[in-house]
Amino acid sequence: MDDYCLLYRSVFEDVRLYECFKWLHVGIISPLPRKTLPEIAKLTGLKDGQSLHHFLRDAMWDVKQLRAIRLHLIQVQIGVRAISLCLDETGDVKKGEATDYVAKQYIGNLGKTANGVVSVNAYAVVEGITYPLMFKIYKPKSRLKAGDEYQSKPQIAVEMIRAIQAMGFVIERVLADSLYGESGSFIEVLHQLKLPYIVAIRSNHGVLMPNGQRVRSNRWQAYDQPLAEHLTQRRYIREIIFGTHRAVRYYQITKGSTDEPDKTDSWFVMSNLSGNIILSVSTQYTCWEIRDNSRQLQ
Repeated sequence: MDDYCLLYRSVFEDVRLYECFKWLHVGIISPLPRKTLPEIAKLTGLKDGQSLHHFLRDAMWDVKQLRAIRLHLIQVQIGVRAISLCLDETGDVKKGEATDYVAKQYIGNLGKTANGVVSVNAYAVVEGITYPLMFKIYKPKSRLKAGDEYQSKPQIAVEMIRAIQAMGFVIERVLADSLYGESGSFIEVLHQLKLPYIVAIRSNHGVLMPNGQRVRSNRWQAYDQPLAEHLTQRRYIREIIFGTHRAVRYYQITKGSTDEPDKTDSWFVMSNLSGNIILSVSTQYTCWEIRDNSRQLQ
């Protein structure tokens, strides 16, 4: 931890601020069940959490400088390898309205609506390792401040994609859930940027077809999917074809019996990957699922 934090030493003019920065890192990676400032202070031998509180709230240091160093270190680690860019949102439950941008809204990691703060997050996945790149707080219309400009979550995600490309990251594919897959403007930008993608869509996703064409499905194909923290799981995938084959293709992924796999819970995904990709789509999209589950476990 000393070696890692030393890479950020130039951000802090006061050595006491640098020590707080280091103690917070120790607390974050510790097995503490609740990582509050008083608990981290107790763990690291501080008298109380006031110095840590001052560091986060009042101390003078440049978060943009710190973020630039962190992203540079990630770039050095990844090198020239292409990334799977995972986009999603997460939230924290908050009481009252004292915290900026708290509102009653859907908290994805809880799976329900609650009072809290939500952020849109971008992660790089390379060879099974997840690298957090950036996040941005979602600002509900009801809690905008003077000077704020409302952005939807897909708009925030597009802004992140452009920023990540500008930093020099090579994006091999974009993975996202149905909030983004059902956003026409988000998908349009991916096409403009010529980015391959696999995104979730709703089961009732609409596709325009010429008169006289019909919807049909290929046969189910079974495959074994390794999952983080779980045993390998048998799954099934089939392509759903709306009329004729198009550049954008649709798939149903499901767990279930070999007799009627479509009777179980399903994921529906959309992709612009080309070629015979029916099994690679399932494997690549599950990269997002593994990343999302492991983040929640952490």
